[in-house]
Formats: sequence, structure tokens, C-alpha cells
Amino acid sequence: MKKWLLLFALCSFSASILAQKPIRVACVGNSVTYGYGIANRDHNSYPAQLSRLLGSDYDVRNFGRSSATLLSKGRLPYVSLPEYREAVKFRPDIAVIHLGLNDTDPSAWPNYADEFIPDYRALIDSFRVANPQCQIAVCLLTPIFTGHRRFDSSTRDWHRLVTARISQIAETADVDLIDLYTPLHCHPDLFPDALHPDSAGAAILAETVRGYVTGNYGGLRLPATFSDGMVIQRHRPIDIHGIANAGDEVNISLGKVRAKATTTTDGRWQATLPEMPAGGPYTLTVKTKTEKITLQDIWIGEVWLCSGQSNMAFTLAECATATEDIAAADTLTRVHLYHLTPMASPSNPQWDAATLDAVTQLGYMQTARWEKASASTAKDFSAIGFHVGRLLADSLGCHVGIICNAVGGSPLESWIDRTTLETHLPAIYQRWTETDYSMDWVRQRAKEQMRQATSPRQRHPFEPSYLYEAAIKPLEGYPVAGVVWYQGESNAHNAELHTRLFHYFLESWRATWAKPDLPFYTIQLSSIGNRPTWPHFRDSQRRLAENTPGVFLTVSHDLGDSLDVHPKQKREVAQRVTSAILNHTYGRTDISPSGPAFKGFEIEGTSLRLTFDYAWGLHAADGDLRGFEVAGEDGFWHTATAVIDGCQILVSSAEVPHPVAVRYGWQPFTRANLVGLTGLPASTFRSERGGIY
Repeated sequence: MKKWLLLFALCSFSASILAQKPIRVACVGNSVTYGYGIANRDHNSYPAQLSRLLGSDYDVRNFGRSSATLLSKGRLPYVSLPEYREAVKFRPDIAVIHLGLNDTDPSAWPNYADEFIPDYRALIDSFRVANPQCQIAVCLLTPIFTGHRRFDSSTRDWHRLVTARISQIAETADVDLIDLYTPLHCHPDLFPDALHPDSAGAAILAETVRGYVTGNYGGLRLPATFSDGMVIQRHRPIDIHGIANAGDEVNISLGKVRAKATTTTDGRWQATLPEMPAGGPYTLTVKTKTEKITLQDIWIGEVWLCSGQSNMAFTLAECATATEDIAAADTLTRVHLYHLTPMASPSNPQWDAATLDAVTQLGYMQTARWEKASASTAKDFSAIGFHVGRLLADSLGCHVGIICNAVGGSPLESWIDRTTLETHLPAIYQRWTETDYSMDWVRQRAKEQMRQATSPRQRHPFEPSYLYEAAIKPLEGYPVAGVVWYQGESNAHNAELHTRLFHYFLESWRATWAKPDLPFYTIQLSSIGNRPTWPHFRDSQRRLAENTPGVFLTVSHDLGDSLDVHPKQKREVAQRVTSAILNHTYGRTDISPSGPAFKGFEIEGTSLRLTFDYAWGLHAADGDLRGFEVAGEDGFWHTATAVIDGCQILVSSAEVPHPVAVRYGWQPFTRANLVGLTGLPASTFRSERGGIY
């Protein structure tokens, strides 16, 4: 009897399941939804891939139409099309609307922008009339890239305005918002015509919408930057964030501090803990009803990012003081290292197919974990980064975390986010391996390494924005006190362009860390023979630091090597950088941050009287002062005699009876030797007269 009752119950349950209708999902949109340009569209469009991901419990239909506009007065209004009528007739339980791309056309947005919100609201209401229980999501537009023919003629700007209106609709019309822009904006390789994603791009769309429909984001996760042994920035509200399934309540504890968060429909949660003073170790616990993550040995202290190219990547094992420094690393207890390393050497002549594929998928930087400094962990870490961490920990008396993600050979433009460059300099993306925006050496190295590539849209770490997407985005949301930046060798061909790019770079990173005054400590290019642009570039770096708030310069030309672009005296460079950090960021006025810094001059007869900041104890590092030159109105430069007069210097030349300009250290490999009281050197400089160097 019991067996019969059990069988009856199982049959009844199965019958009820079979009686349930699949959840109806309508994918409403334009050519991106339709699957324009995708081979075997019926199988590979995003709605088709979404259907396979969701399975038989869902009935997913594609109601996309190429060229459709949201605007009812646009070129091809969606509401006038049979796809719209079929979508409404379908009476969806869930409607996912991706419209607006074609409204960025000059015939649409300039004329009818004010009608966008009313037209979108009318579309939403029509689905609610068809099915009052319909769950509606509006989508942020998929990207338009710089290769689009109208990108720089305002389509880029109209795209942003349409996106802002869609966000406003989501906030006011009681509908959900799905971000289709962010997951794809870092993948121009998936957009053959700069507008329509290919099947791989459609797969990202399908996965994004699947997460929204099911609320399943794979459970509880923390960012890769969160691990045992991590250092959290002190004296700043502590942001703990991650991924979980939609609606999950997340409980967070750090030591005795508690917080809660609820996961949103996009799978994200975030909680802010109050700022804490330096200390530890703490345990960080993050849990939902079904999952729990526990991280041990957490410290509150100071966190610094050390980034740039090969001279920042230059390891402790390679530097002049390697044996002593590596042994000393075992004695440290308060230095923590986080090392993002390239998966392939930027110096390799050619990359194989597997490497090229990983690079295109933004997998160039290998996942890291926080590690305590020791002989084994420090030897392959940045020598400058290691010494900055060691010196800061000793001076500040707290734990210090150093993040390093430097990539040899990388140009500045590869470190700037796509939105910033698309706004200020979109042409830099076009045929980037062929134009002179990038240094010839950079372009040739990239082309050689991509020689085996089979895709015309193969990506490379030197490509504009690539390293921002592969090496900075993984750090997003992890607060740092500041940045130590050693880069410029791969932009030294064009100091004027570098000056523009550097301002975009600051804008980019300061926005990323939501810190407009984030300090940057830049290390000036050193000395080397046969690099004729380097004096001018070093002076441009000096001017950038002099004229840009929050940017500070460390001089290293006296530590250069005439034959090697990688001088080995990194400990000394790190000591200079750390002195500047302690002075400017931590208020240690007893520590000099710089050597003599050229301020200006006055003409005194046949001489020029030079004035300096940080001018205490001017003297020659060895022998007589050298490295100075003067010029008259004719612009010809001549070696000058320099004489120290208190905190000033008089320079003159018998060949220039009426000097009007001065320069110093103006050789690729310079032996200029002016230093201040603490022995720190003066920078290469050239005076400016009437706006002309």
C-alpha cells in the first residue's frame, strides 16, 4: 500500500511538472539581437545561445530586426515592424529590450532626442498590457568602436547620451537594467565591423542575460586581489565587494566589524566597513546561507602600486645589490607582495598560437596572490617595488603591500582606459601597428610577435588600452595610497605626444580609483648613449611634474649606463622615490624629496643667474660643475662655465656674450653633476623663453 501511494505521489508530481509551461523570454532589439553578420545566425545569435544555456524550462524567441530604431520617428521604428507585433503577441514572461543603437544616427538623435524616453516608456507599457506580470529589463547599449565610420562625428557622443537615457528609464519605470556595454567594451576583437558582435561576442551577451534571467552567477566569489595575507589601505573606508547569486544576503566580518549586503540582479554585492588604523592580523569572513569564504592574516596598512615597463619589472635578482637584498628579504615581517606577471615575455621574438589566443582573451597577466616578502618571493619581484615597500614599512612602522604589474616595452597608451582614449584621441586605435602614434620599436616588436596570428583582430599587450584592460581592471576597487610609475622608454620618440597621453593617463587612473588627487611618483628616464630624444623627453617629464598637481619626479640620470637601458642600481632609485613619498604623502618635512629643481633665471650682463627650489647646499657631486650650456638669440648652444653663488648658480660662456637661454644635462648619456645638500641630483632641464625651448 505504501509503495502504491509513493508511486501515485511521484506520478502526480511528474504530471504537475509536465503541465507547467516554459517561461517565455522575448529578446527584443535590433541587428545585434537579430544576429547580423553571424554565420549560422539561427544557431549562433545571442537569443539562440541563450536558449541553449537556459534549457527546456524556457522558451526563448528572437524578435530582433536589423536597422530598427527605438524612436517612433526614426528611420525604421521598431513599433511599426512585424517583429514587434509578434513579440507582443508572444505575451512574454520576461522581455529583454536592447534598442537604441540605430538612434545614434544623424537622422534620429539630433532631431528626436526629446522623444526617446516617452517612446521607450510606451514600448515598455505595451508589453505590460500584453502580460501584466511581464518582467522587463532594458539594456545598456552594446559598444560602438572607433572603426565605425561615424564614431568621431558624434555617434560616440550620442551613444553615451542614449545610454544615459536608458539608465534614467531603468530608475524611473520600475524595470531592471542589464549592462551589455561593460562586458564587451574591452573586446573590440569580437566586433568585425566595429558595431556587430560575432558569435563569441554573442556568447558573452547570452551569458550576461542568462545571469539576469536565472539569478545564478556561480555562487559566492571575491576579487582575485582578496587573498590570505592581503594588506588593506588604512584610514580609508574599507570596500568589500564580490559576486553572488541574485538576492543572496552576504554577511561580512573583519575582526570585530560586521556588515551586510544584498546581491543585486547583476550578481554584485558591496559593503563598506569603517576605516581602521594600521594593525592586524585579522580574519575576513564572507558568507551567504550556503557558502563561506575565510581569509586569514589580513593587515591594515599602506598599499602602493608600482607599474610601468621593464625598469620597473627589473627584478631584485638582477640588480647590483642582489645578494645582499635577497638575504635581507628573509628578515622582513611587514612587507607583502602582489605580483601580476606576464604569461609570455615581451622580448620573445614570436608567440605561438596558444599564447596569441590567451592574449586576445585578455589573459596576458597571470593571476596573483598576496605573499609575504621573503628571499624566495622577493628575488623575482620588482627591485624598485621591493625596496619601496621595505623602506616605507620601516619608516611608517606598519605593514605595507606592494602591487606590481609592470610589462617590459609597454607604451603609455596601452595603460589608458578605452573610454578616455576614445574621448580624447580615437585615431590612436586605427591601424595602430602602422602609424607613428606608437614608437617604431614598439610596432615592430608587436608585429613580429603576432606573426603567427590567424585573426586580423589579434590583440597585443602594446595595443592602446590593452594593459589597462588586462592589468589595471583586475585591481579596480582595491584602494591604493599612490602609484610609483617608471615608464617612458617606449614613448621617448615623441615627448609632445607623451605629454598629452600622460594627462589622459592620470585622468584614467584617478577615475578608476575614484581619487582625483591620487599621487603619482614618476621616475625620470636615466642616461644612455645613442638616444638623441632622451634629453628632451627627460625635460618634458620634469615639466609634467612641475606643472601637474600630485605628480612628483625622481631623477636617476646619474645612475645610468651608457650601454644598457636597464641600469642596475635600483636600490638607490627606490631610496630616492621613497624619500619623495615620505615627504609629499606622509608629511616628513625632515626628509628632502628632491635634488635642486630649476626654477628660472635672470640675465646679469654676460651671465645668467639660475635659481632653484631645494637649493640648500648646492655642490658638484665630483670635480667641477659640468653639464651646463647657454645660447644667445641665434639659438646656438655652447658649453658654459658654472659657478655656485650661495643658493644660485652663475653660468656664462665667452662664445655667448648675450645669453638668453640655458640648458643642463642635455646629452642622452650625461655626466652633469649638480647635486644638493643630501646628494640628490638636479634634473635635466632647458629654459623656456617666449614659449619656445
